[in-house]
Amino acid sequence: MRGGRRILGVVPARGGSKGVKLKNLHPTGGRPLIVHTAELMTALGWFDRAVVSTDHEEIATVAEGCGLAAPFRRPESLSGDRIGDIDVLTHALVEMERIDAVHYDVIVMLQPTSPLRTAEQVTETVDRLISDDLDAVWTVSPTDLKYHPKKQLVVDDGQLTYAAADGAAIIARQQLTPVYHRNGAAYALTRECLLEQKSLLGARSGAVIIDEAVVSIDTLEDFERAEAELASRGPKS
Repeated sequence: MRGGRRILGVVPARGGSKGVKLKNLHPTGGRPLIVHTAELMTALGWFDRAVVSTDHEEIATVAEGCGLAAPFRRPESLSGDRIGDIDVLTHALVEMERIDAVHYDVIVMLQPTSPLRTAEQVTETVDRLISDDLDAVWTVSPTDLKYHPKKQLVVDDGQLTYAAADGAAIIARQQLTPVYHRNGAAYALTRECLLEQKSLLGARSGAVIIDEAVVSIDTLEDFERAEAELASRGPKS
């Protein structure tokens, strides 16, 4: 528990991947990708349950070998590349509440594709959810103002124009309100947000802003970036 809340950690890790085959088992820093997330969750110590949601037996075996439980398998209907996180988390929560015969107050989703996340970032995400009595908290990264939505362009029928109606009025960076993008390091949400609001971003949501490097892995090039960053950090103490 943390802050008097019973917490379920869910690592979504299906076997299929179009970008990199068996991405969640791909070697990263000398270990399968999912191991980085599993070891971090075990080290934190305050998860009441930490489970992997997978449809793949080898992923389940590797996850169990480094501290994650795999008490259920994700059904085929939830294993495609167009299945959203809400459906996956709802299935995991319902299954674990059935298996454990308890209600979990907070669900924390840690995707294996963010091996650079730190224990401090995950803890801050959950603490913010609890202390501010929010529905959800995401980790986000600042978006370079060069890529601000009001500076984006579209090509429509061969004609170049601004994507935003007021884009042409932007002259200086000072006119732009900072924007952020999800970085996939951590998501925390309440049971009510998931089951009743049916949303990852509830009516009252907050953010933990991460300024340092975060890589959300999707391609082999992303793996290379993550490897380089892990190497620069040196071995764990």
